Amino acid sequence: MVVGIPRETFPGEHRVAITPAAVPALASAGLEVVVEASAGQTAGFRDGDFSDKGARIVQERTRVFSEADIVLQVRAIGAAGEAGDADLPLVREGQAVIGFSEPLIETSRAQALAERGVTALSMELMPRITRAQSMDALSSMATVAGYKAVLIAADRLPRMFPMLMTAAGTLTPARVFVVGAGVAGLQAIATARRLGGKVAAYDVRPAVKEQVESLGASFVELPLDTEAAEDTGGYAKAQDDAFYRRQREMMSQVVSGSDVVITTALIPGKPAPLLVTTEMIAGMAPGSVVVDLAAERGGNCEPTRPDEAVVTGGVTILGPTNLPSTVPYHASQMYGKNITTFLLHLIKDGDLVIDTEDEITQGTLVSHQGQIVHPRVLESLETPA
Repeated sequence: MVVGIPRETFPGEHRVAITPAAVPALASAGLEVVVEASAGQTAGFRDGDFSDKGARIVQERTRVFSEADIVLQVRAIGAAGEAGDADLPLVREGQAVIGFSEPLIETSRAQALAERGVTALSMELMPRITRAQSMDALSSMATVAGYKAVLIAADRLPRMFPMLMTAAGTLTPARVFVVGAGVAGLQAIATARRLGGKVAAYDVRPAVKEQVESLGASFVELPLDTEAAEDTGGYAKAQDDAFYRRQREMMSQVVSGSDVVITTALIPGKPAPLLVTTEMIAGMAPGSVVVDLAAERGGNCEPTRPDEAVVTGGVTILGPTNLPSTVPYHASQMYGKNITTFLLHLIKDGDLVIDTEDEITQGTLVSHQGQIVHPRVLESLETPA
């Protein structure tokens, strides 16, 4: 079977689906790898790096799709937006496409893939179980986003992060508040601590308190009912409006006392919850910075605008939507390992096997044999399962 790696076409996307290091593992499983010319260029990987590992380089994108039995992408049709629509005529019946595809949001594009007979598997639907940890691309990319969020905040902040004893006096450390202690939040905490910031964090799941404190941050406890705040996959669950209103009221004091606020709260397949209001930001000192990692889903902060810097009352609110792409070398390395491990899980004796009894396959399979088969995507389409 042939595995195709096309160049990413989404604006500003610099990652590549696999790195050259993944090619030998795929070849050992009986797979031939075809890479579109310059696919890895913006991530720091030359065509020669791929060919040296045994991949075949082709110039035309159409050839990648026509020759490939399996197409691996970072942003597949759906997650690639309008740029990905140009690939729709290139996919064919029986072909498998694996990548981020936003099927719970981009339901019409998921349906279009199904109608073309494509077997689509979505990386963001990877179940959070022990067997799938090495395939969890969302966590890998969240690690990069949490790290980079702190760096861009430090760059914008008109003060340094660490406490310094100087001849000119003592410089107090920057106060950093991280909202959401998932993978991105924990990495943000660790990075801010390494830079010398005084870090506090909050999450609706009390179980993460130990993880927050193990990184040297303090855990902000709000007297809210959080017994049902976590779903079976380890993600925070959506709460009602009354819960979020009480949460905002209690967080106001912590936000106003912070120099940097980093918000990371996302509910899979749903708009991001509003956690930080314009009124709360008005209480922050001029020069303070907010980095909203939920900007692509509407944002956790009221003034957030995707991929824009909004200044209100002297406070800068940043809404980056694709931070992993700003660290494309290591982001590609991590994602490539995730997707390669997933593909090898699906390969048996050199062939792609779709075992719908397997929990990993079942959790990620969006369309197969001309139909949408994922229950949550069917629910989004308002189609009975």
